[in-house]
Amino acid sequence: MTDVTAPRRPPVPRRRGPGRQSRAPLSTRVILTSTIVALTAYFLIPVAWMLFASTKSTDDINRSFGFWFARIDLWQNLQDLFAFRDGVFVRWVVNSLIYSGCGALGATFLAALCGFALAKYRFRGRNVLMGAILGGVLIPGTVLALPTYLLLNSMGLINTYWAVILPSLSSAFGVFLVRIYAAAAVPDEILESARIDGAGDIRIFFTIVLRILVPSLVTVYLFAFISIWNNFLLPLIVLNDETLWPVTLGLYSWQLNAMSEPDMVRIVVTGSMVGTIPLIILFLSLQKYWRSGITTGAIK
Repeated sequence: MTDVTAPRRPPVPRRRGPGRQSRAPLSTRVILTSTIVALTAYFLIPVAWMLFASTKSTDDINRSFGFWFARIDLWQNLQDLFAFRDGVFVRWVVNSLIYSGCGALGATFLAALCGFALAKYRFRGRNVLMGAILGGVLIPGTVLALPTYLLLNSMGLINTYWAVILPSLSSAFGVFLVRIYAAAAVPDEILESARIDGAGDIRIFFTIVLRILVPSLVTVYLFAFISIWNNFLLPLIVLNDETLWPVTLGLYSWQLNAMSEPDMVRIVVTGSMVGTIPLIILFLSLQKYWRSGITTGAIK
């Protein structure tokens, strides 16, 4: 008799419980954690020094340990900052808010229009246009500084608010981001249903599409606001009137005077600390929209 044996079944892999997750090796976790800690320290150390230095007098800035408090003179530094040269710092903050707020709002709206059109409309040359926009992301701003100045000068806009706001309306990165988000988050079925109900493209965009694109638009607005707020080269080229300067250009001019007037250092440091407060407030106030966008994506 021949011994017939049944074929052996392959082992059935054990199923993980609902609470179990695969964990990365210890070495990988250590490397990732160390990298995150190093990057966090790299970005936060200058901010920590600025916060400590803004509470010190000129002598304490030069003599005391940079990353700890000495005699607290924050209130006196703030008074001297807002009273220096008849309170021109307040004017600079208002100018920065105008430039950043209006420029970021316009850049976000144009990015929403262009990104949605590139994502949902089929037309000749769309890929070429998208490639040109991606190429615009790679062009540094310093290359466009001289052409921008010549163009604004020919229009008679030098030394005006428009000289800073108009160049800030173009955001190639914002168009690219909205295009990617709109292609994934805006279903074609919703657009077709709205068209069947008689809605036009403009009404569809303002009543349906904008609500879906809120997380991406918040991201574009924040990036544009920070970029315009920190912009230094463009205001330096197109603005000559001190009353039109933003915070960055104004503090730079004070920093140049600090070489001959050492007491200016504490005013510049305090002004830098105050200049970061609007960015922190904006970032914290817009976090909830990112959370809602992540939740929506998870549900979909």
